[in-house]
Amino acid sequence: MSICKSAQPLINRRQLLKLLGLGTGALTVGQLLSSCAVNPVTGRQQLMMMSENEEIAIDRQRAPYQFSEDYGVLQDSAVNSYIARVGRELAMRSHRPQMPFSFRGVNAAYLNAYAFPGGSIAVTRGMLVELESEAELAALLGHEIGHVCARHSAQQASKGMIANLLMAGATVATSVAGYGGASDLVQQLGGLGAGALLASYSRDNEREADALGMEYMVRAGYSADGMVKLMEVLNRNKQRNPSAIELMFATHPMSNERLATARQAVATTYQASRGGVIQRERYMDNTAGLRRIKPAVLALQNGSTAMGKKQYQAAKEQFAAALQTAPQDYTALVMMASCQMALKDTAGAVQYARRATGVYPTEPRGHSLLAISLINGKKYDQALRSLGEYDRLLPGNPQVIFYKGYCYEHMNRQQDAASHYHSFLQKVRSGEQAKYAYSRLQSWGYIR
Repeated sequence: MSICKSAQPLINRRQLLKLLGLGTGALTVGQLLSSCAVNPVTGRQQLMMMSENEEIAIDRQRAPYQFSEDYGVLQDSAVNSYIARVGRELAMRSHRPQMPFSFRGVNAAYLNAYAFPGGSIAVTRGMLVELESEAELAALLGHEIGHVCARHSAQQASKGMIANLLMAGATVATSVAGYGGASDLVQQLGGLGAGALLASYSRDNEREADALGMEYMVRAGYSADGMVKLMEVLNRNKQRNPSAIELMFATHPMSNERLATARQAVATTYQASRGGVIQRERYMDNTAGLRRIKPAVLALQNGSTAMGKKQYQAAKEQFAAALQTAPQDYTALVMMASCQMALKDTAGAVQYARRATGVYPTEPRGHSLLAISLINGKKYDQALRSLGEYDRLLPGNPQVIFYKGYCYEHMNRQQDAASHYHSFLQKVRSGEQAKYAYSRLQSWGYIR
């Protein structure tokens, strides 16, 4: 029996605050608590702490950060249009056609696809060069649409909200006693890490999304064999290059059972679909430009693995190989800049980061990397300009405020530095940067 029997919240704002031991003014919890909602796929009620409008708002706020973390949307507008065309055909046949679905490829070399709760869906370049037909692409996009329709991302976000509420009050300004200074503060701006904003689904979520993906692709006229082929691609890459697909299996648990289930569905429920659309040639034609540089994408995967193992010289060689194949590749330039930074080659990091911003000036990540490289090189006035450009392209990152304060401090503009450190602490109240900002304000007499 469902715990959601009525349209009333299980617990109101005052009760939750009392449970958490917080004052009535501590949190706007009432804005987070909503009634049990009807699942648009199953028709059953489920506990959901956000409305559809909130799903869309969170999506619009968070998705741009993940796209930038994945080195931006593909610059090839024709490929993005193709992906979007396939995605729209599926979305209009889904359980939530009213959602503002959008589809794009992103430049990351690892293999993944993901959806935000409001319908923003992305496929990485690493995945696109492994697929071999439009039916496989439809299966992949249909699976992600299934997550949105079943509100899996919203469920995960709701769980996160509960966890955050239970942690509320624990993140207060940290004591700076014994704090050793700014030695490790200058790092890559953002600090989100690939996939850190994405939901981690359960096996049940994955089974449901697989089933929905097959349903949607067949409704759109595709052969359900595309889902089987997609599963085979994932399993094959799990064996061949596990590091490149590690994040996908972290966020989308994979098992032999899913492949077997897809095969069984094709042989039974969707047997009649086997004469449906495959479109291998059309897929190959539309992704020809990406496939030409597949060796570079594979080199980036290898370089990323080496970076994770702190084998920076080996990573540098892989990134150099990628740039030999694709000299103007934005991702390769950014990765090489990060590698140069890890090797303590500040001039090299600045050089590659500048090239990256020239290749893709509207993508924020290159500007952030350039800013940090310039800070490492003690070129604080230039770093401020790069931070300003990043903030213009992707506003709202509190670390920009911190690094601006750091630049002003080292330009002997104490009042500007203090103002930025104070603003940063209004948004971030724990971690090394917060300790550093607090210690500076305290030493300058702004905090007693």
